[in-house]
Amino acid sequence: MADEERKSRGPRREPREERDNEFVDRLVHINRVAKVVKGGRRFGFAALVVVGDQKGRVGFGHGKAREVPEAIRKATEAAKRGLVRVPLREGRTLHHDVVGRHGAGRVTLRSAPAGTGIIAGGPMRAVFETLGMHDVVAKSQGSSNPYNMVRATFDALKHEDSPRSVAARRSIKVSTLQSRRVGVDADAVDA
Repeated sequence: MADEERKSRGPRREPREERDNEFVDRLVHINRVAKVVKGGRRFGFAALVVVGDQKGRVGFGHGKAREVPEAIRKATEAAKRGLVRVPLREGRTLHHDVVGRHGAGRVTLRSAPAGTGIIAGGPMRAVFETLGMHDVVAKSQGSSNPYNMVRATFDALKHEDSPRSVAARRSIKVSTLQSRRVGVDADAVDA
């Protein structure tokens, strides 16, 4: 009888589980903080997590709690709420070089030929791996604080433009834009 009722309602769907499976998350940093109270110290934890679908979407989140797993869960939820889409050339690298800043942190991201791999340190590497980028050269200058590095990396990725979006903004065809670029490269070689 229960089987017949289930058939009449249709198949069970759990879209949340399917959605969660497409994301990859990386724990970038955990910070332990102490609050001094009458009986001693109370410890809390802050987690920085980067989440992405390895197909061009990525986000980061910050979570704080009394226990590490709870802080990671909160950070993951925050990261999924703030996903950003980044245009990738051939699904593997950036379209153009870009610089990002946040606070005292400054990062330079450069597109790279196939087979280069991810040449980046710590927090930036986590962002590129979850984004699905395969070839990139990155340099961090200034602050080595993981929070500032991740935010500076996201600032740089937000300034990344695809030829399609540039062509749409200028109301021209992508082929026209690409042909102009080829002409500029030929002039640079001649000079």
